[in-house]
Amino acid sequence: MLKDCRIVWANCLRVIRSSIGEQSFRTWFEPIVPVALHDNVLVIQVPSQFFYEWLEEHYVEELKRGIYQELGPEGRLEYSIVVDQGNSQNKPRTVNIPTARKMAAPSAASTPAASLAAGALTASARNVAAAAAAPVAPAQLRNPFEASKVIDRNYLQSQLNNSYSFENYIEGDCNRLARSAGLAVANKPGTTSFNPLMIYGGVGLGKTHLVQAIGNHIKASNTDKFVLYVSAEKFTNQFIESLRANAVQDFANFYLLVDILILDDVQFLSGKDKTQEMFFHIFNHLHQAGKQIVMTSDRPPRDLVGLEDRLLSRFKWGLTADLQSPDFETRMAIIQNKMQQDGIDIPPQVVEYLAYSVDTNVRELEGVLISLIAQSSLNRREIDLEMAKQALRHIIEDVEAEVNLDFIQKTVAEFFSISVDLLKAKTRKKEVVTARQVAMYFAKEHTNHSLKSIGYHFGGRDHSTVIHSVQTVSDLIDSDKQFRSQVQELRKKFTK
Repeated sequence: MLKDCRIVWANCLRVIRSSIGEQSFRTWFEPIVPVALHDNVLVIQVPSQFFYEWLEEHYVEELKRGIYQELGPEGRLEYSIVVDQGNSQNKPRTVNIPTARKMAAPSAASTPAASLAAGALTASARNVAAAAAAPVAPAQLRNPFEASKVIDRNYLQSQLNNSYSFENYIEGDCNRLARSAGLAVANKPGTTSFNPLMIYGGVGLGKTHLVQAIGNHIKASNTDKFVLYVSAEKFTNQFIESLRANAVQDFANFYLLVDILILDDVQFLSGKDKTQEMFFHIFNHLHQAGKQIVMTSDRPPRDLVGLEDRLLSRFKWGLTADLQSPDFETRMAIIQNKMQQDGIDIPPQVVEYLAYSVDTNVRELEGVLISLIAQSSLNRREIDLEMAKQALRHIIEDVEAEVNLDFIQKTVAEFFSISVDLLKAKTRKKEVVTARQVAMYFAKEHTNHSLKSIGYHFGGRDHSTVIHSVQTVSDLIDSDKQFRSQVQELRKKFTK
């Protein structure tokens, strides 16, 4: 049966591949694995819930064609969604979801993107577009950036920092989709299905680096393209200044000349109605003209408040990709890359110590590394583990104090009348094991540390031990009244 499902899916892929772009095919269909075929239901495994939702929203017609051709009108599709990647001891955990769409004969209707591309501008958008209709030489326009001072003249117009590139942007599980999509856009701006491309994530995770790398790559390979990077805050200030100076038409004309617009921190447009209206018209014109739009945000479009629905709906036309906190391996790679760039040598145990101790974001990690290098240079000493601990003590403590890991260990150890060292020791005494499991439970609940990092701070244990501890404590809370009372008493100490 496994062979049958592979053959059916391979035939479906041939149908799908003929109707979509090669980059879209590689991104959204090559990762899919056929897992079963029964009663005309083909089961395919997809990497995530997001992946499933994207296929259902954007490629249902292509899937319908493939399934209909291979299995007929009774054919059905079911998704097996990976919800836990597992590890070397445990297989990935999945959930199965039947497709929300029937696989009846596919319609011949054009895709939403094609309909939008063929659609007319709204009346207000036509007014803005008309301002750019007359041939106007760029030199005649009022450049909103004309007061800027940029050292590299080649990057004067684009406002890009040429130190940001794909080569020094470290790839990991935390950013793979976003980086791959960004590289696809950089190679073929305006011609992929990733338009607009929205990158979102927390502070210090590399959003600005990635989008500027896109801009630099395009500028280097497409010298005729006008690439522009601007923060939403600066865009707003420029628009306000154009209103004050009665130069709104110059402002609009300038932005309508852009080939690749990169807008950073789009959430800052929240509540600014007139600025949003201007950006809406610029967005429409650029998108319909096949120009590339790239944006960043600190949250996904569905969580953005204070933005008009018509803007939010357009943000969802292309691809939305998130950046997550880097895992241990990625943090190690970031440190090693920084060492190579700066021409310094740090012992492996120090690199590991830094990667485990600072797991908040990339910016924090790079700041800690720079501080260590400075201390080493000033003291004229080789870097070793003891020096790293002493030189960075206040920085590491600031990070850990923020997430209360030390406090949790000390509080739990005191509650169970044992030492913190015992929590980290290899002993299997019941009272110590229980205290350790409780401490891990609260570390998972109250800190931002990853499972790997929590395990590391409890004597170098792996993440599966942390998972087991959290589950054990949760089960005991449900079944043991006395234990539940102890945990409740401890919880009060962490919620004051």
